Amino acid sequence: MGYDLNWSSETDGVLRRAGWRPDRAVPTDTWECILRERGSFVPHEAARRFLGAFGGLVTYGWPADPVTTRSAIRFDPLQAEWEDRTYAWMSQQAGTSLYPVGTADEGNSRLGIADDGRLHITVGDHVELLGETVDQALDRLVRTQGARTVPRAADMSEGGSEGFWARLNAERADDGAHERRWPALTDRVLRAGGWFPGRSVPVTTWESVLLETGEHEMHDAARRFLAEFGQVGIPCRNPLETMPWMDFRLDPLLAMWDAEILDDLGEQAGADLYPLGMVDRRNRYLAMAEDGAVYMGMDSVSLWAATPDEAMEKLTRPIRPEALH
Repeated sequence: MGYDLNWSSETDGVLRRAGWRPDRAVPTDTWECILRERGSFVPHEAARRFLGAFGGLVTYGWPADPVTTRSAIRFDPLQAEWEDRTYAWMSQQAGTSLYPVGTADEGNSRLGIADDGRLHITVGDHVELLGETVDQALDRLVRTQGARTVPRAADMSEGGSEGFWARLNAERADDGAHERRWPALTDRVLRAGGWFPGRSVPVTTWESVLLETGEHEMHDAARRFLAEFGQVGIPCRNPLETMPWMDFRLDPLLAMWDAEILDDLGEQAGADLYPLGMVDRRNRYLAMAEDGAVYMGMDSVSLWAATPDEAMEKLTRPIRPEALH
């Protein structure tokens, strides 16, 4: 069910340019499943309703104007993966349990929604109510994003780069080497990045959003791959010399507004390519053909791996082995 919205023309324009429309209703299954994997987040109907209407939208870059919308609002609940402590603190500050719905202020501020539908935001070291209704909250959010200087939220994140390294150090590869699917290091890195044996998440959210915004039609090979590896990744870490691997993120929504780029890469490859995510500080796309082959590129394309397992082994192969020590 949609909202009876009474917001400003500015808010309406910003959100429409980001892809919102009055009858928008995307499934939230993918987000819910991954947040259950990576935290104790329990969705409620207010969160489902909000994310069904606004989930996946980003209000900067194409198609929104970065001059008039200088500071991003990202309605992506997966920004909260592994951030249990952050949202527990936010809920304590707000006096009510908050479910993640995204970030604002170029990722410095987190957004949460209570079961009564009221939106909250982190501002510096405290949490504020954005408005009594969704339209009031979004009006305020859009209006304040023009500020060039924004306070940083309290750093309580368990996700991000340091969280990955903590999980990596805690991981031990499966001892059954004779049955191992790939090298021990690959197994360890993928587990730290969010994969585990038997993983299968619904892909309906990704499929719906990308079909709506980029006319990407998911084929079976991409569907199987993303069910197992979607939202798995290695984050960036500075300085670059301390990164043993090339960073990557298997999030197909990173290609949300880049259908033309993917079409061009597909024409070069001679294959129907579906986006899987990005690598190398988001400088190149990963995409999959219907036969399971994985390609990489931005202006030009090259075959990265003939099979999904080969692709994952190569993504976790050290490019700076000395940084592992």
